[in-house]
Amino acid sequence: MKKKIAVFLFEGFSDWETAFLTPEINKSDLFELVYFSTSGDLVTSMGGLQVKPAKTLKDLVLEDLEMLILPGGTAWEKGGNKEIGPITKDMLEAGKTVAAICAATIYLGQVGLLNNLKHTSSDLNYLKAMAPEYTGGDLYQNALAVTDGNLITANGIAPIEFACEVFKAIGLYGEEAIEKWFQLFKNGVWSE
Repeated sequence: MKKKIAVFLFEGFSDWETAFLTPEINKSDLFELVYFSTSGDLVTSMGGLQVKPAKTLKDLVLEDLEMLILPGGTAWEKGGNKEIGPITKDMLEAGKTVAAICAATIYLGQVGLLNNLKHTSSDLNYLKAMAPEYTGGDLYQNALAVTDGNLITANGIAPIEFACEVFKAIGLYGEEAIEKWFQLFKNGVWSE
């Protein structure tokens, strides 16, 4: 049975932030990508891509999931997507991986999920301004992507680094293959 990786889609999601990692995962026989939205209704990405998710939030079963991926988008900055809170917290508490990039890290800061783990975002001051409840500044890492335990966070300009952290977390490829993949997509360099 394939391990399920849930990808949250919502109105205005940043489509490019998952565009590097989803094709690689989709090629694997070990994993199944489960695209879901709150209601299952059609959503339009920030880039204008219209997507009809296969599942709703209510369809998700925690025990069936390996990972939850939260792309960025302005909805997070506007206080949207709060309905994702219970599954996000439950995933982390169950030792399952949550991966958030760009503005999705704001939400994690708002609900206290960044207060005890090393993490990054698009900028520490941005995170503090958008999440006044956030108290994890001492653990903030000025890095493009950070993994601490079962939490992956990434800067909004780092979808390739984000993908690499996700690949490592699920064991998609070995370290050498991930480095080759990174060099190809980041720097246009392929080595045999």
